Formats: sequence, structure tokens, C-alpha cells
Amino acid sequence: MSHADGYDRNGGAFPDEPRLTRDTAIRGPARPAPYIGAGILLAAAILFPLMPQLYSFDAPRLAGMPFFYWYQLLWVPISAILTGSAYWLVTKEDRRRRAEARAGGPPQAGSGSAGAGLGGGRP
Repeated sequence: MSHADGYDRNGGAFPDEPRLTRDTAIRGPARPAPYIGAGILLAAAILFPLMPQLYSFDAPRLAGMPFFYWYQLLWVPISAILTGSAYWLVTKEDRRRRAEARAGGPPQAGSGSAGAGLGGGRP
């Protein structure tokens, strides 16, 4: 095995690198705002095309095509943009949480598990 694996040839961890355990935090605490924003963007991409009272009209026509058809076709690139924006928000937040966990290092001895609630540690 190589140094990139985090272990020496004998299978032991390198002394200057922290050893991963079940209680090692790999992500910091989440902020709800990016996830709420992503949910709103995805909800708009799903719900607006499903509301026919918004687009069940013949006029205005675009190149002879009734409003009903071109409105639906317009939502294809809009939905792609909204979905891409939601993905960007969530991945940006995930990168921030991972960087925060890396900067903080492993949990200190005696501080308890990151997932420990009122009932104590994990079984």
C-alpha cells in the first residue's frame, strides 16, 4: 500500500495523520438555507409545468404555435437551469461542510460522538 492510502507497508497508520473511526466527523454542521433554496428551485421546475390553468390558452402565438405548446417547451431549458442551480447550491454546501470537518480535525477524546444524542454513544 502507498502513502496515499494513509497506511504504511505494514498496515499501520502514519503517526502524523489522524486515524478514521466510526465517530470521526466527515462533514461539519449543515446550514438549512442552501437546502431550502434548492428545494424551492426544484419545486418551481416541477409545479409550474403541472398547472394548466397558467397556460391553457391559444394566444399569443409564436411562429404559428399556440401558447400552450411553446410555454411547455420553454420550461425544458428553464427546468435544466433550475436543476443545475439546485445541484450547485447543494454541492457547494457539501464542500463547505467537508472543509469545515477537515479543518476541525477528529473529535477530541472525551468530547463524545458527533452523532451522540441524549442516549449517549452509538450501540
